[in-house]
This record gives sequence, C-alpha cells and structure tokens, in this order.
Amino acid sequence: MFTEKRIQPQLDVAGLRRGDYSDHYFANIYTILSRLIETGATFAHFGGKSPRIVPERIGDTPIGELIVEMQVFNRRAPRVLVGGVDVALAMLKAATGYYQDETFIPTFEDLEVLAVQDGTWTQYAGNPLEVQPVIKIRGRYRDFALLETPILGILTRVSRIATNVYQVLQVSNGKPVLFFPARFDLAEVQSADGYAYWLAIQRYNQDTGQAVRAQVSTDAQGRWWGGRGSGTIPHALIAAFMADSAAAMVAFAEHISITTPRILLADFNNDVTRDAQATLNAYWPRYREAYLAGDLENQRRWTLNGVRLDTSANMLDAALYDPTDKGVSPALVRAVRSALDCAYEGWGESGALLEVAQRYCQQVQIVVTGGFNRDRIERFESEQVPVDVYGVGSTFLQNDKSTNTDYTMDIVRVQIDGEWIDMAKVGRGASDNPHLKRVNLKNEVGYE
Repeated sequence: MFTEKRIQPQLDVAGLRRGDYSDHYFANIYTILSRLIETGATFAHFGGKSPRIVPERIGDTPIGELIVEMQVFNRRAPRVLVGGVDVALAMLKAATGYYQDETFIPTFEDLEVLAVQDGTWTQYAGNPLEVQPVIKIRGRYRDFALLETPILGILTRVSRIATNVYQVLQVSNGKPVLFFPARFDLAEVQSADGYAYWLAIQRYNQDTGQAVRAQVSTDAQGRWWGGRGSGTIPHALIAAFMADSAAAMVAFAEHISITTPRILLADFNNDVTRDAQATLNAYWPRYREAYLAGDLENQRRWTLNGVRLDTSANMLDAALYDPTDKGVSPALVRAVRSALDCAYEGWGESGALLEVAQRYCQQVQIVVTGGFNRDRIERFESEQVPVDVYGVGSTFLQNDKSTNTDYTMDIVRVQIDGEWIDMAKVGRGASDNPHLKRVNLKNEVGYE
C-alpha cells in the first residue's frame, strides 16, 4: 500500500509444490482428494449424512472436485499490522495445481482471490465470529490444500514482527530505531524480518507524519524492499587494536567510505566517557586541519557522528557510582552527553575555532543498544534521557501471550450446484473486511 506494487519474493517453488513445507495431514488431504477425482466418487458413495445440508442436495457431489471458500485471519487484539500477504499470494501463484505423472499442472488462474494490501490494519475485539480476513480464496480445494501451512507461516511471522516494531516506534518520539535481530534467528528469515520492519516504519510515517528512515544491519534484511545493510564497528575491532578504541576508530575513518557514519562502540573498556573523549581527541586535529583547508571530504571523514552505548546489564561503568545504574542507564547516557559536550575544553582553541570545536562535540549523537524494548524506550523518553537513536534486537521477535499473531485458515463455505453454503467449524463463520480487493494472480503477482 506504500509503493503500489507487490514484492517478488524468492520461493522454493519445487518444495512448495511437493509439500515440503506443509504439515503432513495436508498431504493426506491432497492424496485423498486426488484419488477421489480419479474415481469420481461422490458424497453418496461414502453413505455420508450432512447435519447441515439435506441429502438430496449433496448426494451426487464429487468430493474431490469440491469448490470451497477459505478465509485467512488472525486474532491478535486489539489490532495487527498485516504483512506477508504478497508472499502468500506468490505461493498461491507458484504452487496451486497438481501433478499429472511427473508434470505439475498449474491451476492458479482458476482461483478467485481477494486480499488486503501489506500495511493494512486488522482489528479484533475477542469474538472469533467477527474477524477481519486478510485473504479469501475460492476454488477447488485439492489444488491449494498443501499451501495452508506456508501461507499461515509467512503471514504470522511478518505480521507479528511488523506489529512489534510499530509498537516500539509509537514510544520513540520519531527517533530512529535500528533493526538488530539478525543474530537471534536463522539467516533464512532475514529478508522477511527486514521487510516486516520496513513495513512498520512506512505505516508509522504515514500515520504520524514522521520521516523515520529504515536502517537494517544486513543486506538480506533489505532484499525485499530495496534496502542495504549498514553498520560501524563490532567489539572485535577494538580487541584487534589491543583495547584502544580511539586507534580502532582512526583506522575505521581512514579505510571506510565517508558515506558510512563514524560511530564509536564505546563500552569495550567499561569506561565510555574516557573512550568517547579519547576518540574525539584523536579525530579533532585531523578535522581541524581539513576545516582550515576547506576540505569537505576530510571534514566528513573525521567527524565522529555518534557514540554507541552497549554496556552489559551486570556492569557499572567506571564513570558511575550508584549500583542501580548498571548497564545502559539514564545516568550513563547523561554522563556521556556531558563528557561529549565539554570535550573541546582541553583542546586550547579560541576565537572562531572555539565555536567550531563546540559544535563539533555537540553534534555527536548517542546511540543506545542492549536489551531495549518498548517499555524501556518509553521510560527513557518520559525521563527525557538524551538518546538520539535506539537499537533494538530480539524484542522485535517476541512471541508470547501479548504478541502472539497466529493466523488461521478456515473453509467457511462450500459451493453446491453453484450456490455457496455455509460450512464453517462451529464457532467460526464467513466474515468480511472492507479492505479486501480482487487480486489478478497472473498479472499482479510475481516471484523469483
């Protein structure tokens, strides 16, 4: 809904068609219905008696050819930011059909599909008879029965992460929120996860008028929306420089493009104010020389853009004394802000250069990472802690009672002699969503 075009995900088409990603009971359904198509068996053949339809209406119904209406919905209250629909549609296009001998016969063009756009909200107030479907599929059930599991999986994951990200953005006051969960899950899910994050940012910007920029840590996280990973230094670089953070940052500035921000990871020695000031002390003479020469490129090269605090929760930084201030605490952030702002005082500058030095120190931003979640960010913001950027990791993957975003796919109606008849599980029923629109799988949906 933000780009007016659907993403084209990479799919294991052969695996989807074989049912490699399907709960095996769907393979049983596929086998049964396929055999019934071959034999032409009707409902009457099995002596069945429907408690919902009079016998004369369904006796000669060929079960294998049954046309159904399925709806896909979630029940996370009070609302969910929907994502993964484009991928689900791509799965339908790629793998709806059946095998005839060793040849796959695609039948996706026989489906009638309605879907919402990724980035749409669904609402839920606790009544499973009043849900808002994100996809409706009408067609011969045998042809897409194997796709229920992977469709639900992609919708569940992307929607959960997108909703989790959005909830964090709501309390961040428009400040950048970096996406750092790559190391906490399989590499194969990074493209979907990064897309969910991007989706949440687009929706947040649309809802609030903000202009938050999506910033991911791996290229794979940006694959579906055209983003690229970005980053600065890990602790390992400082270790390679024998714990000299300033020397590591000098090497970084010398060898990394000026388009990459210079951000010190400051907690290696558990003395962030000292290492932050030491880095500024190392950068300033080089910046000063470039400034006096009017060399804009080297001014960018030797500008310290930020200091990242990642102090472990069990550590009390050398600048602090109160044991309740362990980890990345408000007190630590304030101490670093003060140290950065006054670092120029030891440089002996005067006149115009003194003002330049002051601005040079004051423009350094503070990035905080390490265990940040919605509640902690909300606390920092309410206390007006001088944070400029938040980095969030595993909390975006949270999946518990409050964040569970599981989707369900139900047959709600069946077609008998051209008429749609209710056939939902008791306690469920066909529902509507005003955002559902007809989808042309052939022309609108693609995949790699």
